[in-house]
Formats: sequence, C-alpha cells, structure tokens
Amino acid sequence: MTSEQREPAVRAAYDIVADTYADEFPSTGPETPIELAMIAHFASLLPAPRRVLDAGCGAGRMLPVLAGLGCEVEGVDLSPGMIRRAQRDHGEFRSQVASLSDLPFSAAEFDGVFSWYSTIHSPDGALPQIFSELRRVLRSDGLVLVGFQTGRGIVDVAPAYRPRGHEVALVRYPRAADEMGEKLAAAGFREVGRLVEAANGAARGGQAVLIATVKSRGVVSFLLLPVVGDG
Repeated sequence: MTSEQREPAVRAAYDIVADTYADEFPSTGPETPIELAMIAHFASLLPAPRRVLDAGCGAGRMLPVLAGLGCEVEGVDLSPGMIRRAQRDHGEFRSQVASLSDLPFSAAEFDGVFSWYSTIHSPDGALPQIFSELRRVLRSDGLVLVGFQTGRGIVDVAPAYRPRGHEVALVRYPRAADEMGEKLAAAGFREVGRLVEAANGAARGGQAVLIATVKSRGVVSFLLLPVVGDG
C-alpha cells in the first residue's frame, strides 16, 4: 500500500465500483441516528438561502437528505462513474465531475459545504489544498461539515470489494478528531460542533463529524460528544 494515494487512483477505483456502491447504499442505511441528527443540526445553522455543496457526493444519496432539510443543494465528485449514477438516480439535483482541490466555482458561492467521508482517501499532504478550496467557495458566514473514520494508519479498502467481483487499488486514511480539527483551523475554520463515536467491535470502526465555521463568523461554540472515543 502506498502512503501517498493520488486522485487518479481514487477516480479509477470508484469508476469501477460505482454501480455496486450505488446499488448497495442507495440512501442513509449506513448512518446512525446521531449522525443524521448532526447533519440536521448543520443544516439548521446555515444562513439563508442555505445553498449547499455536497463536496464528494458520490452517487448522490445524500442530496435528497440535504434538500429535505431545506437546503438548495448540488454535488461534485471526482469519479465520472459516480456522477453518472448521481445524475441517473437523483437527476433533480445538479451534479458534475470535479476535484475537491480545484472546485469549479467562484469564491463565496455557498452557505455550506458538506464533506461526508469525501476526504478519507486523501493523504495528509492533500488536505490543506482541499480545505482551502472548501473555505474559498464559502461565504463569510458559511459552515463546513466533515465526516470521516477515526483512527490512525492506512486501511486497505480493496478486500471489501473482492467478494463483489471488483479488483481495485484503494486505501483510506483514518484520523483522530483532534487532528482533523487542527487541519480545519489551519485552513481558517473555527470548530463549533463535534460528534465522536467509538468503534463498535469489528462491525463498525470509530467515526467523527466536525462542524466548523469560517473564523470571521460570530457563532457560539458547542461540543456534542455522545460517545467518548477517538478510534
């Protein structure tokens, strides 16, 4: 496994598994109730008109969720295969192929950026540019939500797809919630909400959700920690 996975490798892997992934996860089945509550809280904090970019939307399963929370949402994803499914399955929402490190939007276009497990395949060295881009497209009172697996090291994702008939080269990078918070702060964000869920045995690893605002926004900080543990 390489410690410096590049975007072309991630794009190629998700193009291969796009249909399998979209068919297996059509909606919010993988999410816990507290994670969905955190998403709803994020939406409630957004200023009007709640225009949100689903940054790394995959096959688009979270687009209707955000719309149901009152957001004007559109999506981008690195994988053309995933966007093909997003446009087929959720064609009522605009979606396009784009890299999180080079978003095709002008500055300050969005009230919120929703990054739901979309940075997990990016090595540490890629995160400053990604978070800089997320901040660039946010308005001065905007917010970002970042969801990810907690832990350390590098996890080989390829074995999960072999029983489904796919041979891909793909790794993910779990991170501590504090570490991700520091990276967001370095990009000009101020954390205002945090959820950390401990691992549930072998069935489900540790997860975290961070909500952060552009530092200039005056928001009272809060901390949500229903289960203490950082993978």
